[in-house]
Amino acid sequence: MTLRFIRLPFAIRALCLVPLCLTAVSAGHAEDNLNPAVAKSLEAAGNALSAHNYTQAMQNVTTADGVSGKSAYDSYVIEQMRDAIAAQSGDRAVMQSSYDKLIASPRTPRDTKAQLLQAEATVAYTAKDYPAAAAGFERYLKEIGPNADIEKYLIQAYYLQKDYANAARVQKRLVDETLKAKKLPSENELLMLASCQTQLKDTAGQMHTYTLLATYYPKPDYWEQLLHSLVTNNKLPSALQLDVYRIRLAAGNLKQPADFIDAAEIATQMGLPRVGLDIMSQGYTLGVLGQGAGADRQVKLRNFISAAADKKQASLATDEASAAKAKTGDQLLFVGYNYVSFGQADKGLSLMKQAIEKGVTDVGMARLRLGEAQMDAGQTANAIATFQTVEGDNAAHDIAQLWILKLKSVSSK
Repeated sequence: MTLRFIRLPFAIRALCLVPLCLTAVSAGHAEDNLNPAVAKSLEAAGNALSAHNYTQAMQNVTTADGVSGKSAYDSYVIEQMRDAIAAQSGDRAVMQSSYDKLIASPRTPRDTKAQLLQAEATVAYTAKDYPAAAAGFERYLKEIGPNADIEKYLIQAYYLQKDYANAARVQKRLVDETLKAKKLPSENELLMLASCQTQLKDTAGQMHTYTLLATYYPKPDYWEQLLHSLVTNNKLPSALQLDVYRIRLAAGNLKQPADFIDAAEIATQMGLPRVGLDIMSQGYTLGVLGQGAGADRQVKLRNFISAAADKKQASLATDEASAAKAKTGDQLLFVGYNYVSFGQADKGLSLMKQAIEKGVTDVGMARLRLGEAQMDAGQTANAIATFQTVEGDNAAHDIAQLWILKLKSVSSK
């Protein structure tokens, strides 16, 4: 992936190169006047600064600071001049010391304080002192409030010091807020989040982020990465393994005989033998099965699953009666799915909806299965609507979103 880091805008970079407003005092202190001795030394400091004689300028500031009987206002303006000289000479230590004093002063207006906090963090960022920069940007957000640009630089400051956990934390919050506002996260924001999650080995989070990328920026690379995340997710619930195989098959990512065999066996073990048989049939249609040394074993497995499907079809009525007596709808959900797989879509889908209303262990997973059953029954619009109800930040939600992408891409052709 390629991350594009944001360059500091001119307005921010300029803060590091020119003095801040030396006359910025609050209206409540408008009557203040400089001590004549202080004013004389600061005037000399200003002249030396204009001539780029920073050593002399700083000596003049030191002289001003040594004047006895200085007022709080005198000290405030002296600190402003010290900051201006340090900023132009590149003396970061003095500059940040002055920033801290000016920020803490009640004489500094809120807007100027915001500029100072921003400049302090930016100086550290420019110097590649990313821990100090991150602390500065965090302080800005705490004391001034939300600022989209500051948050972006904060993320970069964390990322560049390899603090991926904090970078992901801030980036995810921004993405979530953007989605909540029904707006579109930028591609680079999502790539940044995915990169952090990769470094953190957060497979589930990475999978969710690539789902968003595939949703809003549909590129083959994102599909490949997403399917890879699905396959390599060690924390994926075993109950969703079949669903992963099915979306991979739909995306053309199921290419090995072992994949088709595993998928068919899992479907049969789950009590959906007809679904398993359909997967094997697709393997034969695609020419993946029925070839080479494993062909005989594949035929035996197909015959076994076919017999299991016949047995399941014969027991549907008995299974339905048993499921109706159960306390939850989990068993009824699979009975309904089997009815759909054997061509009784209306009855099967009705039973699946009843199962969800009755109560299931995992409603998100149940809605995912209902959507898949509607899809199998050719009810594409209904399937998309059902997939959209699979909520949460989990694998069931991500798989549902992939089905939506796939179904919409097929229907638009």
